[in-house]
Amino acid sequence: MFSIGEFARHGRVSVRMLRHYDTIGLLRPACVDPVSGYRLYQASQLAELNRVIALKELGFTLQQVQSILAEQVSAAELRGMLKLRRAEIQAALEAETTRLARVEARLLTIEDEARAPADGVVIKRLEPVRVGELTGEAAGWEPEAITPVIQPLYGALWQRMASAEICAAGPAVAYYEDVPAGEGAIVVHAAVPVAAVPAADGPGGDPGFAIVDLPAVERAAVIIHHGSMDDVMATGQALARWIDANGYRSAGYSREVTLAWSPDPEQWVTELQQPIHPTGD
Repeated sequence: MFSIGEFARHGRVSVRMLRHYDTIGLLRPACVDPVSGYRLYQASQLAELNRVIALKELGFTLQQVQSILAEQVSAAELRGMLKLRRAEIQAALEAETTRLARVEARLLTIEDEARAPADGVVIKRLEPVRVGELTGEAAGWEPEAITPVIQPLYGALWQRMASAEICAAGPAVAYYEDVPAGEGAIVVHAAVPVAAVPAADGPGGDPGFAIVDLPAVERAAVIIHHGSMDDVMATGQALARWIDANGYRSAGYSREVTLAWSPDPEQWVTELQQPIHPTGD
């Protein structure tokens, strides 16, 4: 079971949106804690969430989405709806192309729901690491909210590290956290491991970025994602389903470690690391 915040992160939607869907009866939580009143969700509900978002992005009203879901529309039928909508969108503004990519990502996840990535997930300990980082704020967990924030952060970080003559001591690490009382906003951390940094009063001066020690994680579920991080949703949700199916639950914010980078995002290789603990702990 996942809290509403954890479910929002895995589904790449806002907490406010999930609350609204619950209020109108579009997507109810699996259960509500009778003592705390907290909403709790199951990984299996990601499939229903994906359908809701895909239909909403295709231009249907929430009332229409409810009617369509009641008819148990298949992935193939959703794909047909996408093709019809695509013909209209291609004649619209160039900005619509990005929105189509988001719809495509949701549909690919729906079509791949039956895949069980048991052979692709491992559990391992994450060693502590010192990183240099820059941070920014994104409106939510959606890729279209994160990408425009994290890319400039990394560009500025690499430039400042080069100016300070500081070399990377490992692959880049991105991680995120909720903004307290931020109405769904998140803090984006663009980080790179560093072996040494100049003292603030030394010849190198202030390097222009924060130095943070990321603590060790005793147990993390890890999966490899190939391709652009704009398309990471299917891999992340496969990891969430594996965690739920194997008797674990999330134990903090995940990390994204860039194992291979290329000017072509389709050649990227990223390790998704989700801290976990057994459900009974």
